[in-house]
Amino acid sequence: MHSLNSHPSVLDYIKSNHFGKHLNLNFSIIKPGHALYECKVDKIHLATPHAAHGGFVSSILDSCMGVGALSIVCSSGKVVSTIELKVSFFKTVQLDSHVIVKSNCLKRGNNILHMEASMYNDKEELLAKSSGTFNSYPKQKAGY
Repeated sequence: MHSLNSHPSVLDYIKSNHFGKHLNLNFSIIKPGHALYECKVDKIHLATPHAAHGGFVSSILDSCMGVGALSIVCSSGKVVSTIELKVSFFKTVQLDSHVIVKSNCLKRGNNILHMEASMYNDKEELLAKSSGTFNSYPKQKAGY
C-alpha cells in the first residue's frame, strides 16, 4: 500500500465523502496519479432488476479519477474538483458482479489535471471508460 493512502488530505477526503460511503466504494492509491476502486454491485446501484444505473458507473469512474488527481496534489495542500467528465459504456454492469476501476493521469498542468479511468468486471472485460478534467485548488476553499 502506498504511503499516500494515509496522507492527512486523503484521510480527510475519506472522512468527508459521504457519497462514496453511501455507494459502498473502496479505493487505494497505487502511486501518485494512479488509483484503484473496487465495489460489489448491489441492489442500491441498480437501474433495472439486473443492471447498474449509468449514474453509478459514472460516479465510480469520476471518483477513481478524482482520487488519482488528489494523490498528485495533496502534498501541496490542494484538493481537486471535476470540471469535465466523459463516459463511454461498453457492457452492462450486472448485479452481484465485482467491478474494478483503475485511473491514471494523462497530463498535469499548473492547476488542471487530465485523467482517465477504465472499469472492468472480474472476468477482466472492459465495461466502461472515462476521461475527466480536474481543477486543483487550496484545500481550505473546500472547507478542510
